[in-house]
Amino acid sequence: MPEQENRSNPSTGGMGGGGGEVDWEAERRRRRARFLRELAEARALRDRVQPRRAKAARLRHAMRMRTFRW
Repeated sequence: MPEQENRSNPSTGGMGGGGGEVDWEAERRRRRARFLRELAEARALRDRVQPRRAKAARLRHAMRMRTFRW
């Protein structure tokens, strides 16, 4: 992905910098958000390619939700 090449390395400051930790957390949140977007996209693609499996998974999930005790 092109955005990975343009990224700066947030861990260059080591343990000393206060601002470095914030940058590291922001970078971690960006990577996690990108991962979750790609995961959702992959699941949507799988659901479109295999509709029977997707329907069965939806029914299993609905059954689990119905039998779950709060």
